[in-house]
Order: sequence, then C-alpha cells, then structure tokens
Amino acid sequence: MSTSNPFGKKGWTPDRMKSQKGKTFVITGTTSGIGFETARILLSKDAKVVMLNRNPKKAADTIAALKQKLDEKIDVINITMDLGDQASVKKAAAEVLEKADRIDALICNGAIAQTPTRELTKEDWELQMGVNYFGHWTLQALLFPLIEKSKGRIVTVGSMGYDMGIKTIKFDDLNWEKDYTPNDAYSQSKLAQIMAVYELNNRLKAAGKTDIKAYACHPGSSRTSLIDTNGSFMMKVVFGLMKLTPLTQPADNGAYPELMCATEPGLDENAFYGPTGRSNWVGPVGPHEIKEHAKDKVVMKRLWNLSEKETGISWNL
Repeated sequence: MSTSNPFGKKGWTPDRMKSQKGKTFVITGTTSGIGFETARILLSKDAKVVMLNRNPKKAADTIAALKQKLDEKIDVINITMDLGDQASVKKAAAEVLEKADRIDALICNGAIAQTPTRELTKEDWELQMGVNYFGHWTLQALLFPLIEKSKGRIVTVGSMGYDMGIKTIKFDDLNWEKDYTPNDAYSQSKLAQIMAVYELNNRLKAAGKTDIKAYACHPGSSRTSLIDTNGSFMMKVVFGLMKLTPLTQPADNGAYPELMCATEPGLDENAFYGPTGRSNWVGPVGPHEIKEHAKDKVVMKRLWNLSEKETGISWNL
C-alpha cells in the first residue's frame, strides 16, 4: 500500500463528501455494479443524477430500486443511450442538454470487456473501442459546452487493463482485422480512454480553460457483472473464482475512485486514481503510479486527431 496517500491510511471514502444539493451528475452505465453504487451514493447526498443506459426496462427497474433504498423524492431520470451507436449518443446528448441546466460532472462509467470474438459497431469500429472509447469521446465533446458553463468535470473510468495488453494504439489496424484477442482489444480501448483525459487536460491548459477538469481513475478489481455480461465462458469462470478471494472488492468500493474524482476539491488532474493496495486491485483509494506509455504525447495527439476524423466531431476548445 502507498505510504503517501493524501487521504490517510483508509484512503478516500464517501464520508468526505459534503451535501451535493444543487449539483447535477451525468453517469453512463448505472443499472448494475459500480455505476449503480455511484448513482446511489450521489443521490444519498441530495444530488440530481441523469443516468444514461441503453435498456429502458433495466433503467426503470434501477430507478425503482434506488427510490426504495433511498426516498421516493430523489431527483433521478434516465435517458436511453447506446454507447455503441453514434446516432444514439448524439440523440441522448441533445436530450441531456435539453433537460439539464448544469453538469457538475460527467462520469464515463459504462463499459464492456473481453468480447470473445471480434464484433463491430454500426460505424465499423471494433466493439470495445467503439463503446468504451468513441462512444464516450462523442458524449464528452457534445456535453462539453454545458460542462464548461458549469465549471464542471469529466471523469473517465479506465482500467488497470490499460497496462495488460499491447500498451499502445494500433493505428495501422485500429479495428483488429488481424490478430484479434479480447484482452488486447479491451486494453487498447481503456488505454485510449485514459490517454484522451491527459490530452484533454493539455488542451484545456493551452486554451486557458483551467476551471474545467478532467480526471482518470479506475475501480480496481471489483465484484460486478462486467465480465458476466460480455466475457467468454472461460473468463466468466476465472473471474467467478476470483470473486471468492481477497483479490476483489465490493462494487461500492469500486465506485469510490469515480466519486472522488467527481466531487473532491483540489485533485491533481495529472494523477491516476484508484485502489492503492495489492497490484492496485484493492485497498485504500488515492493517487498511484501510471506507466509512461499512457502519457506518450505523440500517441496522445495522434489519437485525438484520429478521433476527430473518425467521429466527425471537434471539441470547442
């Protein structure tokens, strides 16, 4: 465990959060796991939460469950959005701008992982890259004007998987027409998400827009349905066994890093936040090391330019 955690031996916990009354948080992927816990904790602090989920039935059930756990009067709505469909993302972003008068933090939590065989989005992007990276890229860009107006934050939920694959962006075969593996494709999507945070911060600083912050974090190894939903049979078995060991933690603990990045004042936007215990899988939440390849400036800039070209969307910076 890190001995320099600024939040002490116990790390950051929601006990540090003050009332969030009057603040609005937009969160992707809230019908289970970490996203559900993030929404629950923010609502318990009197925040307004706008959930973005692709399944309306599950979203309605989620709202009902949150009201049962907390209070019928909690301020929560769902807007239907499929991160793997750019038209859906654009439509949802327009609805958010119509229904929200501020965004204190956009929490990019939704994700898929370890897709067993190569699949493509409607835009012909590899599915994990299309959902995890390009979907959030477009959402962030379209919501940025309101985030800027609110002097808000963008919180990207990455993964330690960024360091468990090819450790760069495969520009010559972004969509894995050759040599597809579930892990390498997932790793690339999470590395891209993290790189975009640091490149965005560089561009915000250059534009003199220092009131807006972007943060990269990860949940460690948390007991969620992420692998159960999308992984291969073998991955489901392996992670199912891991859930029985001290190498994993409850979903609410996994929510702490993104909650911290969405609400805690005075954070360093150049840091990487998550559990600081064994292999950064579990333990007290705080800043910890991020490998050099995640901040490769040449790759970051190339990825940004590629993203504008692929999505047809440029940020208003």
